[in-house]
Amino acid sequence: MVSSQTLGMIGAMKQALLVKIGGSLREAGELLDELRDYPGPLVLVHGGGPKIGEWLDRMGFETRFHNGLRVTPPEQMEVVEMVLTTLGKQLADGLSLRGRPALALSGRDGRLLQAALMSPALGRVGEVTGVQAELLQGLLQIGLTPLIAPIGLDEQGPLNINADTVAGAIAGALGFPAIFLTDVVGVLHDPQDSSSRLARLARSQVRALIQEGIISGGMIPKVEAALNALDKGAPWAAIARGRRGILQAVLSGDEGTRIQPDA
Repeated sequence: MVSSQTLGMIGAMKQALLVKIGGSLREAGELLDELRDYPGPLVLVHGGGPKIGEWLDRMGFETRFHNGLRVTPPEQMEVVEMVLTTLGKQLADGLSLRGRPALALSGRDGRLLQAALMSPALGRVGEVTGVQAELLQGLLQIGLTPLIAPIGLDEQGPLNINADTVAGAIAGALGFPAIFLTDVVGVLHDPQDSSSRLARLARSQVRALIQEGIISGGMIPKVEAALNALDKGAPWAAIARGRRGILQAVLSGDEGTRIQPDA
């Protein structure tokens, strides 16, 4: 965790946020406009799963998943890293062209993300064990927006890490709220009724809704990502659909679902 004095300096400017975005350049324009317009400090984490799959197919590699994680044999890791870092450069360039200077990073840069192998069966797939928060803090202080690809490092080299997991770890290390931008408006009490959005949930309520089957299917990994951010030290996390104005709408409680620790 960074020092409370440093966090106070950033908090005094405007609410600092960790925002997890997807890696689709086709849908990036409106999202980059939204990120450009946010008046406070941002740290961004991006994914890139579909693009990775596309390049692996082009190169004749088999794509396999286990418990939602991409199995990454060592011979595929170079492709994964190439795709993710290239996406980061393109997204950072798009933000910079819009007037918000951004710097694309991965866990290699300054050894930002230390990681450990999750399971030999998954290949070069890891989990975060440490974050160089001071590096990100320094970039924020000079007016740069870090945009981070989910690549970590262990003693043998780079590891592929789930982007939501990376977002939670970085949010916790910085003490920032985490907003996960997705294709859904938030957690719904009735999945067929978008007006049934649950604006706020405590951790225990999330667990109860999963047990009751109200949170199910593709929403489960989304809320698990939010809970992981809380576990790592984020004060709260939110799930919301990306659009113009969404960050301020989440902060005001008008959109998305905010998940917070139990009282």
